[in-house]
Amino acid sequence: MRQLSFRVTLCLVIAVAGMVTAHAADIPIEEAVPKPRQIENASLQDFIKANPDCLEFTDQCSHCVVLNGVAECSTAEIACVKRENHCTRRVAN
Repeated sequence: MRQLSFRVTLCLVIAVAGMVTAHAADIPIEEAVPKPRQIENASLQDFIKANPDCLEFTDQCSHCVVLNGVAECSTAEIACVKRENHCTRRVAN
């Protein structure tokens, strides 16, 4: 009898795992993968609009250059502590 309840429990666990996996496969990729780049791009654009005379800026992780109103940024450094963007070079008056 004990072996029978073990088999029933094992079958239930396998069935539940299969249902969870099947449900996860139905989630659209757009919802499954977060899009942090949109938030970063929005904050970069806000910073550029707020500082139109800034040519270069950094958040201590990435270093960015503004070309034609668009930020070109380096890849973030490993194990950095991200801070607010601040301008490191402005247009000479």
